[in-house]
Amino acid sequence: MTATPTTLVVARREAVATGVVVLTLCRPDGGEVPDWTPGAHVDLDLGPGLVRQYSLCGDPADRTALQVAVHLASDGRGGSRHVHERLLPGATVRVVGPRNAFRLVEADRYLFLAGGIGITPIRPMVAAADAAGADWRLVYGGRSGSTMAFAADLRQTYGDRVCLRPQDETGLLDVDTLIGDAADAVVYCCGPAGLIDAVQQRCRTWPPGRLHVERFAPTEQAATGDHTVEVELALSGRTVHVPPETSILAALEQAGTQVLSSCREGTCGTCETTVLDGVPEHRDSLLTEEERAAGDTMLICVSRARTRRLVLEL
Repeated sequence: MTATPTTLVVARREAVATGVVVLTLCRPDGGEVPDWTPGAHVDLDLGPGLVRQYSLCGDPADRTALQVAVHLASDGRGGSRHVHERLLPGATVRVVGPRNAFRLVEADRYLFLAGGIGITPIRPMVAAADAAGADWRLVYGGRSGSTMAFAADLRQTYGDRVCLRPQDETGLLDVDTLIGDAADAVVYCCGPAGLIDAVQQRCRTWPPGRLHVERFAPTEQAATGDHTVEVELALSGRTVHVPPETSILAALEQAGTQVLSSCREGTCGTCETTVLDGVPEHRDSLLTEEERAAGDTMLICVSRARTRRLVLEL
């Protein structure tokens, strides 16, 4: 994981679907970009208070450039509009990462489910699975064919292994049938909340490790109670009191302790912190149920504590 920002230049910009542009980012000196694995994302620092996460969608073997595809969100908070309007060829942008909380595990058989711009982390996964000789299938849905980035390229490259399902022609993805046919496949799903929710519900009885999802927006998390939490920082010896309705991250920052963070909504994993003592109350949208049950790590930007005291490895 690369935490130090790297300044990259927009070397190429290409419209690949309605409302979607792909940026090819290179080092100004022509040097190598950080290495990455399928499923990784980077943070683009677009200005004060405007840091956004985008999945890498290019070829991990290409160390000359990083590629991100950005969909213009009409109801977004300004990040995608900044990318579409200001990151023109020749513009520079600070990049942090790559980081990967959506890693491709080794398997003999995969089912990849993508909805809309959720194809971005799935695209390099498909290439990796194919190169490994695995049995795989991609089902890719979108509002219409014109909005589905990389659809034609994927179909041309991989043929019938790629199933395209534009909603205006075929309706919503039939999650029940898709998951029912998955047998012993490992499933990767990325896309809108409705798709991920439906897949998780259908796979709720599956054993751990067979379903992997990545969300672009946080889910609503039920809080079991709010109280002042005493947070001990094991490495510095400091103790910070976190009042109700305040995130641990915010309280630490107010006390002068800086922690690497990005999304501040529990989706990117940048602020993931080791828990040495106490019981976290997880309110993120990233950790698996197994990771939550272990209780040895937490995302301090949104999660709090069930106990009155936490000891963190900070």
